[in-house]
Amino acid sequence: MVSTETDDEQQLLCLVKQGDDMAMRTVYSTYIRYLTAICSRYVGNKEDVKDILQDSFLKIFSNIALFEYRGKGSLKGWLTKITVNETLKFLKKNKRLEFVEISEQDHDQPDEEPDVDALPSSVLFDLICKLPDGYRTIFNLYVIENKSHKEIAKLLDIKESTSASQLHRAKSLLATRIRQYNS
Repeated sequence: MVSTETDDEQQLLCLVKQGDDMAMRTVYSTYIRYLTAICSRYVGNKEDVKDILQDSFLKIFSNIALFEYRGKGSLKGWLTKITVNETLKFLKKNKRLEFVEISEQDHDQPDEEPDVDALPSSVLFDLICKLPDGYRTIFNLYVIENKSHKEIAKLLDIKESTSASQLHRAKSLLATRIRQYNS
């Protein structure tokens, strides 16, 4: 019988749940770059990223018995969720999330859609990373993680309107910086 990727992933998970060190190293080495990229979208300091990833993997391996495999991609999704949650916990704990309400007239301003087609992805990533922590966090949760303002509000203990206003400001600032880059 031919082994499939799904079978391999399930076997690996079984070994990790049994406490197999080699299987844990395999999970770590398979996903560390991906999870580092996720974490780096929210936190710019490399030492902070390392600390968050260490906490994430401690949580992952201590809770792996609770993970229920649901097919290809479910493990990656679970690892991502833990890493994002640990990153948000870090940002809250270190008071890196400051939000400022905007006026009603600012709410009515349309979001700017800058031309990003000619922009190298590395430049766009750098511009997003340079957004203030609160803006960057909301932007990543909404645009990259596809969270609704309601979900973001719950995750960050803020109002939905705060999430919406921070996203609006993040997009506006990002649009300005993209225009500056392009000119």
